[in-house]
Amino acid sequence: MRFTKLHGIGNDYVYVDCIRYPPPRHPAELSVKVSDRHIGIGSDGLILICPSERADVRMRMFNADGSESEMCGNGIRCVAKLAFDHGLTKNNPMKVETGRGVLTLHLDVNAGKVERVTVDMGEPILEADKIPTTLPGPRVVNVSLEKGPDTFFEGLDPRMTCVSMGNPHVVMYCEDVSKVPLERVGPVWENAPVFPRRINVHFVQVRSPREVTMRTWERGSGITLACGTGACAVAVAGVLTGRTGRDLLAHLPGGDLHLRWDEKDNHVYMTGPAVEVFSGEWPDA
Repeated sequence: MRFTKLHGIGNDYVYVDCIRYPPPRHPAELSVKVSDRHIGIGSDGLILICPSERADVRMRMFNADGSESEMCGNGIRCVAKLAFDHGLTKNNPMKVETGRGVLTLHLDVNAGKVERVTVDMGEPILEADKIPTTLPGPRVVNVSLEKGPDTFFEGLDPRMTCVSMGNPHVVMYCEDVSKVPLERVGPVWENAPVFPRRINVHFVQVRSPREVTMRTWERGSGITLACGTGACAVAVAGVLTGRTGRDLLAHLPGGDLHLRWDEKDNHVYMTGPAVEVFSGEWPDA
């Protein structure tokens, strides 16, 4: 199986061209194998680039634990780069079909190669039952959380906000993200009973109304260097809670993303880089 590894600010995936080559027989199992950073290729998961009847290409995304997710913000930028740079489509803007629906991407091309991508991520989903969470709605904004020994730590604001960008996110604020015991609190929140489909967990430190620093525990993958849909959720949560404005620079461990929640069309726009790392062959697919 031919593959290409790409990353968006450190959020790395193994990509397979399923348009020119046969798709893997068992993608969930394959994702677990290739994601292993010791005996595999090493990644946060597996992304298949497939034919689409509705868009230029279709994206299927599998987490490192084999679970299939609806959407990946950093991943979709890399889908656009691979599709454009490798000649699957030269359309710009490009349409990509995802579990969230068909999204539009505008490509920043230099010397025939995609360097940055702006993704129209669509409207945020704020209804509690659609996120989904069993917490009382209609919206979960600045809702107080229980100070349990596995969920609370010094410097954490005991309020949370939930947003879906096609996949579920919970956003919490703290004084210093570098001191968040992410290995301890991340899996507890991911698997909390109030989130029936599990959830992506983000801790945010506000630098100014236009700038934040964040760290993430991703559903199905654990600690990652970046989460694009999560950064979008953070931008929305900041506006809803009055902490930040509609234009936001988010610093993630792997790099920066620019976010804008447009007041006119209610869509969230995310801009960031996409980088190809290497290509190779996997012996068993």
